Amino acid sequence: MVVLLSLSAATAFARKHETGFLDRTVSLNRESYRYQVYVPRDFDSKKKWPVILFLHGAGERNDDGLQQTDVGIGHAIRVNVSRFPFIVVMPQCRKDRRWIHADMQAQAMAALEQSIKEFHGDRDRLYLTGLSMGGYGTWDMTAKYPGKFAAYVPICGGIYGPAKVPDARVGLAADPSVADPYAETAKRIGSTPIWIFHGAADDTVPVEESRKMAQALEVAKANFHYTEYPGVGHNAWDKAYAEPELIPWLLAQHLH
Repeated sequence: MVVLLSLSAATAFARKHETGFLDRTVSLNRESYRYQVYVPRDFDSKKKWPVILFLHGAGERNDDGLQQTDVGIGHAIRVNVSRFPFIVVMPQCRKDRRWIHADMQAQAMAALEQSIKEFHGDRDRLYLTGLSMGGYGTWDMTAKYPGKFAAYVPICGGIYGPAKVPDARVGLAADPSVADPYAETAKRIGSTPIWIFHGAADDTVPVEESRKMAQALEVAKANFHYTEYPGVGHNAWDKAYAEPELIPWLLAQHLH
């Protein structure tokens, strides 16, 4: 009887889907990329789930598939797991690359697509967020993938690269045919909701980058929020991901 009960319990456990932070790999152009997916503990494959694509900062670049969960949204999830009823896809950028590079964006989008299929993601509720280097990647991808995401949350990112890293600029800023990359980015964002966060005392990425984007979005009559934290340095992400209204705001955004 004990053996039968044990077998029954094991079978029931096997039917239950894995949850938490899960290791995954995606292959693209003969390259393998490790990434992580966060799956809520109450995951139910019978319903569609909203999906967040998170782009980490420069300090988490590697190929271990792990470091990108330690800073930003991964940390926020661990602090209060009940706040995040999403599938969260966390790809990892290579050490010598940035999220503004096409190959890194391609592997991020491949990880997103693979996760949507595996975890029954809702294509009408896909959200893009990133911090620092990932904030630049977020701005770049708003212009390159219009209509793909239901909302954007760039944190301490920008359009032009910081003085120390001028080549970190987004694609539109490097295009000589684009007179005003801020205005052009705002134009391509269109009506997609966006919430920008930045620390007023940021000495890594100038807060003027986010201010200029907010101004461009205002001129374009875009649907945006802008939050600037007085006295806060480069790490605006801990406060941003802890904002009480951020998650309800995200969940309210749909493509259709």
